This record gives sequence, structure tokens and C-alpha cells, in this order.
Amino acid sequence: MALWGGRFLKKPNSLFKKFNNSLKIDYVLIKEDIKGSIAWSKILLDSKIIKKNEQKQLETSLNLIYKEIKNTPKKILLSNSEDIHSWVEKKLIYMLGDIGKKIHTGRSRNDQVTTDLRLWCKKKINSIKKNILNLKKSLLCLSEKYFSVIIPGYTHLQQAQPILFSHWCLAYFEMLSRDFDRLSDSFKRVDINPLGSGALAGTGWKINRNKLSNFMNFSKTSRNSLDSVSDRDYVIELLSISSIGMMHLSRFSEDLIFFNSVECNFIELSDDVTSGSSLMPQKKNPDALELIRGKTGRVYGSLINILVLFKGLPLSYNKDMQEDKEGLFDSLKTWKDCLKISKIILLGLKLNQHVCEKSAEKGYSNSTDLADYLVKKGISFRDSHHISGKIVLYAISKKKSLSQLNLNKLQNFCKLIKNDIYKYITLKKCLKQKNSKGGTSPKQVLSAIKKYKIDILKKNIN
Repeated sequence: MALWGGRFLKKPNSLFKKFNNSLKIDYVLIKEDIKGSIAWSKILLDSKIIKKNEQKQLETSLNLIYKEIKNTPKKILLSNSEDIHSWVEKKLIYMLGDIGKKIHTGRSRNDQVTTDLRLWCKKKINSIKKNILNLKKSLLCLSEKYFSVIIPGYTHLQQAQPILFSHWCLAYFEMLSRDFDRLSDSFKRVDINPLGSGALAGTGWKINRNKLSNFMNFSKTSRNSLDSVSDRDYVIELLSISSIGMMHLSRFSEDLIFFNSVECNFIELSDDVTSGSSLMPQKKNPDALELIRGKTGRVYGSLINILVLFKGLPLSYNKDMQEDKEGLFDSLKTWKDCLKISKIILLGLKLNQHVCEKSAEKGYSNSTDLADYLVKKGISFRDSHHISGKIVLYAISKKKSLSQLNLNKLQNFCKLIKNDIYKYITLKKCLKQKNSKGGTSPKQVLSAIKKYKIDILKKNIN
């Protein structure tokens, strides 16, 4: 029997029933629904709506239901219940008869479903934060392992200036830190109890909603019943954060795919995160990285879907809102899985140090330092930039690096160039010069690593 069947003369059309039911999606909220129902039974007792022995029976039975199903939650799908809320209530009525029918007094599925979802989101936020932290640790370890290795930095996918590989690692460390902080900040907007708002107008029963919030470990209680049941901006925010997080992982993947190419050959990926070709025996494809890049699109799709879903909805609850969960569940799982895989990729990654430094040398990434050298000799930067460009053009024509050009040839372009130029344009000297805060000099990068270690330690303590 449906929980809302009293007003209807005909049974639902079988196709409509299947179309309308959400159990196949929201059954994962079983733990949260049990937690919310136990809290509701306690507040019904506190308000003297039910008796002490009735509350005890309800709580005991709810715990038994969860104990029975927690290891095999998909058994719930064998039921023909409309959703997880009706499934739990039917189980209670089966076990307790009329006492089970009292659990829904003063409560609506409208405030019940968003309560369950908020409880679930709180749990997932903390879980994903741990995965972000683990990936940050891996980046930190890699930056220490290959601390002194020089690679070319890129703009427009063209070699630009030399950087430390560890500096590259710490760039993604920073991005992940902001993802972590965004999740932490969103938690306070998720951590609000909507239960007790009823269908839309509140409840006529005298209940202490702040006490109800404490029963479920919510830090705050919602302030407007219409808003409580009809908005899902916390879901939209989490999908937005996950989209940003996946964007960072996608860029990370694209960099490593490029570094792993035969043409680049900066890194070697472990066999356990790559695959071969069914036709070409020599292939070792970066499938794990490509999948991360590909899965980013589905997370973006979920964000766009819910934004479109809500843009025209009037207050308060509408059945459209049943579509709020599937994209959220899938996106947060996808993000979490990609964070885990990214960590595994880093654990097996090997850097081809000699190739990296050779590439940085031949790519003329030290030409800006040559221009800076000329500025120190008294030439304006615009003129020194022009002279440096001419020297690079000449070096390219001779298929030589800047450091391979003899002094006489260099002085043909500018008489102020002296023998000290060779010390000035070595890759190590170039790096040492980039000592501004946040720069790629060994001193700055080492300082950053030390600070990040402290940051990781604090996050672990918290």
C-alpha cells in the first residue's frame, strides 16, 4: 500500500509507478534515513506525542532494520516500495503494527528527504577531503624525491622558462588545497537541519527543533520551512566544487599525458595504470589519465543538469527535485575515484631526469635570463629582449643551445656581453634567480615544501 493512497480510487498505472519510484537511486540513503527516523522518534517522545515504550520499540526496530541490511543494501531493491522512506516505514509497520504507523506524525517526505541528503553530503564531504589530503601527500613526496630535477615550463604548449619539477608538483598541491578549502567551507551550509519543516509550512506539533538538530549532530537548524524543503543549493554547490576539482585533475592528467608521450619522454607511467593496444604490440597507453580527463565531462553535465532543473521551479517542493540525487551520487563517486587513481599514478611514476634537463636546455628557455643579463649591463629591457631574440634565432640556425655559442659570436650581437654570460644562463643559475616569493628557485620551493608539510600535519590532526 502506498503511503499516500487513501485519497485515490484507482491504483497507479504500472508504467507510471516504475517511472515515479526513486528507490533504485535513493536506497543508498538507508543509514541516513534510519538516523533521521530515530531522531524523529526521540523528538516525538520529547513532545509527548508518543510514549516512552513506543519510542524504545521504534528505535530498537530501526536499528534492527539497519543491522539486517547494512552489509547487503541492494536487497532493498527487491521491494516495490516507492522510495527509501516508504521502505523503512513499511518495515516498521510490519514489525510493530500500529506503533510503526506513528513514526511519520508531523513529518513529511519533503523535509525527510532533504534531511537524509544533507546527512549523506556531510559524510561524503569528509570522505573526499581525506582523499584530497592523500593525493596532496603523494605530490609532496614526489616533489621531494625529484626536488632538483629541471624541466621546461610551458606557455601556449611551447617551452617558456625552466622550472623545477617539484614546482610543477606544488602547483597542483595548491589547486588541491583550494578544493579542500572549498569543501570545508561548504560543510557549514550543508550542516543545517531541515527536519521539522513539514511539507512546506512547518508542523503543528510543539517540537523543539534545536534539540532535534542535536540528535542528528547538525550544528544549526533551518530558519524557513519553505526554503528548507524546496532548495538544493547545497547540492549545486557540491557539484560546482566537484566540477572545479575534476577540472584540476583533468589538467593534471593532460600534463602527464603530454609528459608521457614519446616526443616528450619526461616520465614513465607504471604498467599497472596503463594498457596496450589490441593491434600494435609496442603501445603503452595512459588510459587511467585519459579516463580521468574524460570523466570530467560527466561531472560538468550533472552540474548543468541541476542548474537547469531548478532555474524555473516555483516554491515549494516539486517532483522535478527527485532528479537531484543521481547526478550528485555519481559525481561525488567519480571525483573520489579519480582522486584515488591519481594517487596510484603518482606512486608508480618515474621521472627521466636527463631527458627533462636536456629538453629544457635545447628549448632556449633561458633566453629571458639572457635578456635580463643585458638589462644589468645597462640596456633597456625592450632592446635586450630584441637582442636576445636575434641570438636565439641564430642559435636555432646553427642547431646549438645558447651556452654552446662562443663569446665572439655573442659579442657580434652586443659588445656588452662578457665571459660571465655562461654562468648567468646555465639552467641552475636561471632557477636560482627566480627567488621571488612563490618562484621556482630551489630556496623558494624548499621553503614551500616545509610549509606544506606543516599544513598536511595540521589537516591530519583536525
